[in-house]
Amino acid sequence: MTDTSTLLALAQLARSLHEQDDPAGEDALLQSITDSAVALVPGTDHCGITLVDKGEFTSVAPTDDVAARVDAIQHERREGPCLDAAWADHIVRVPDYDTETRWPSFVSAVRTETPVRSTVAFQLYRGESTMGALNLYAHNANAFDAESEELGLAVATHAALAIFAARRDDQFASALASRDTIGQAKGIVMERFDVDAVQAWELMRKLSQDANIKVAELARKLIDADHPTKRRDLLN
Repeated sequence: MTDTSTLLALAQLARSLHEQDDPAGEDALLQSITDSAVALVPGTDHCGITLVDKGEFTSVAPTDDVAARVDAIQHERREGPCLDAAWADHIVRVPDYDTETRWPSFVSAVRTETPVRSTVAFQLYRGESTMGALNLYAHNANAFDAESEELGLAVATHAALAIFAARRDDQFASALASRDTIGQAKGIVMERFDVDAVQAWELMRKLSQDANIKVAELARKLIDADHPTKRRDLLN
């Protein structure tokens, strides 16, 4: 049974992940997740996160060189429990690498190159072309019991929600920035060509179509061209 101190630590993790406001952004968020997993989940010696975006694999926020190496082996071999967790299964377990028969190339390399002898991986999220997994590694075989999996799943759930919130906020901030840029450019067009807001927008939209670039990119070029210290031809 999970003790009170661990439950309190999980609650604090949830608060800190959702309140995190660090200049390092998502990197700091992910590092706090992996560090917390090692501290909170019994049996865990190392932790890392695998992210998949349009077929590209990335290991982020490893707690140490061992976690980084196990993740790297999976990417090199294109197989392993963390990739299975990220792509398809919610939880993937490797109780003992000495008896594991799945992913033979990966397992052989882990046994040869690292002290890891058991793994449990949790899916963080899955989209059409993006997905991620939280990977817990242990030196001992059969290191993860039911309590470990319960706590690991709790950490993974908080992590998934925090990542979603962080990326949603980033997308919102980017959308606001683009809107502001377009507004500035529209003002430039209105002043230069003595047209109203609707006409200015139509001019920008047509030019973006003719030049085959997004309106936001066109707006940045207009602003750059209007800057007194950065004169250059529009759409050069």
